[in-house]
Order: sequence, then C-alpha cells, then structure tokens
Amino acid sequence: MRIAQRIADRNRDPRGSRPVTMAFLGDSVTHGCFEIYQSGPREIEAEYRPSRAYHQLLKEMIESVFPACPVSVINAGVGGDSAKGGLKRLERDVISFQPDLAVVCFGLNDACGGKEKIGEYTQAMKGIFDLLRRADIEAVCLTPNMMGTQLLEEDTNPLIREVISSIIRRQNDGTMDMYMDALRELCRKENVPLCDCYARWKKLSALGADITRLLANHVNHPNEAMHGLFARALFDMIFGLEET
Repeated sequence: MRIAQRIADRNRDPRGSRPVTMAFLGDSVTHGCFEIYQSGPREIEAEYRPSRAYHQLLKEMIESVFPACPVSVINAGVGGDSAKGGLKRLERDVISFQPDLAVVCFGLNDACGGKEKIGEYTQAMKGIFDLLRRADIEAVCLTPNMMGTQLLEEDTNPLIREVISSIIRRQNDGTMDMYMDALRELCRKENVPLCDCYARWKKLSALGADITRLLANHVNHPNEAMHGLFARALFDMIFGLEET
C-alpha cells in the first residue's frame, strides 16, 4: 500500500518527507463510544474514550515500529451515523484534509434499517469510495464488529434492554451477515482493499466466544481489547504482514 511507503519514507528522512495523516470515517465505534447509560426518559448516552479507539491503537503500533514517523489521526467518526451520513460529510470531514489514507467503516447502524435497505447502504459506500478515488486518497474498507447476540441478566434497565433487543435481532436473523456480504462484493467489484474484521468476529463466535461480552455496551461497541483486533488487522494489512 502507498501509505506503508509514506511511513517508511518519513521515518527514514523526517526532514525530507511531509507528515503522515490518516483519516477514519465511521460511526460510534470510530467515534470512540464504549459503555452506554440512560440519560433521560427516552435518551441513551455513551461513554467516550476516543484515545482507546482502534485508530489510536493503530497509531501507537505504527509509532512504536517507526518512531521517527509521528502519525496524525483524523477521527471522523460520529455516533449513530450511517454510510449515507458519512457520504454527506465526506468532503468536510476527510477530503478537505487530504489524508494519506482513509479508512471507512460503516454497517452497524445501516443494518438496523433492515434487509430492504442493503441497496441504499452499498450505494452510499460506493459513493464514498468513488469520491476518495477522485481525490486520489488511498482508501481501505474496514468491516465492523458483530453486534450482540443475547440479553444479559445484568442489563436490567428497561430502556437499555429495549435498545439491545431491537439491535441484536438484526444480528441473529442474518441481516448483518447480508450487509457484510454485499459490502464484500462491492469492494471486489470496485477494487477497494478490504480489511474484513467482521469475518474475524464470526470465526471467534463459531469457536464459542461470547460475542455479547466482548462488547462494552453489550450491543455494538467493542471493548478496548477488541479495538485492538481492528488495530492489528489494519497494521498487518498496511504493511502486508498478512501475506507472510
């Protein structure tokens, strides 16, 4: 990938190479949301720890290996957003900064729209990739995590239980799988590099991992350890380590 060479060049010759910038366009996971709590009669808020989100862990990994190459991160995640929303703000939040790499991760909120809106999702994702290509910004599509699969006894708040129930249905009825299959096909057709972390989550689930307990909010926000899975997968992809 071009970004790997940019990092190597900057590390080798900081004076002769411009700084490296990476942008991350996504939803609440990218934003840095973790646990949730009820803040009003029908309102739910999230705990924010963007410094422990996957893009910051990736930055730490890169800088530990290439210490003379500080990496600037643009966190263009917005809680509750979808691919359609990301497309609308792409110019402002990503392209205007002309990053060396743009990582795009949507699907969790999109899938809550049901199977009938898969076409809208892939159309928006294609629009994002098209605009990044026109701007000559290298792009990576990052598939998200699985959503929760069960209600846990400790989640006693009625509103939170209601939210969890409505969302995990989209995981358990196959809707989320269909969205990810459509995204994979889009990336194949558009020749967009795909970092398929959703497939990794599915493999862990098949091995018996309790997916719901790997989510900080028991719904759709990975805990800090699982943010590390995204960071490592992106690191390996950027530097071609998955091929060795």
